[in-house]
Amino acid sequence: MKTILIVDDEPHILELYQKELGDEGYEIRAATDGEEALRIAKNEDISLVVLDIKMDKKDGFSTLVELKRTKKDLPVILNSAYSTYKSNFQSWLADDYVVKSSNLDELKNKIEGLLSL
Repeated sequence: MKTILIVDDEPHILELYQKELGDEGYEIRAATDGEEALRIAKNEDISLVVLDIKMDKKDGFSTLVELKRTKKDLPVILNSAYSTYKSNFQSWLADDYVVKSSNLDELKNKIEGLLSL
């Protein structure tokens, strides 16, 4: 079973993603900030990370840089409510970028595509 790490500081987003992606057959781990995400990714077998950008404790860009430094082959999807971050050069480190929506079809399709490689 593939394990997805969801990183977001909004509890309702974590809950929605845990339910929706869990229903798709993935095991879900959740983190509310970048530091927690890095600990989980270091100590557990994570298949893919869905990473929010704008978080209080440690933002998604600095988390992304550290994730790619330590686990360069770990797929990461940046997931933000703001499409403007897509043009930030740091987002190029990510494997994909999805703007948050209540419809998770695009996110699910990106996850499936990255995990089937």
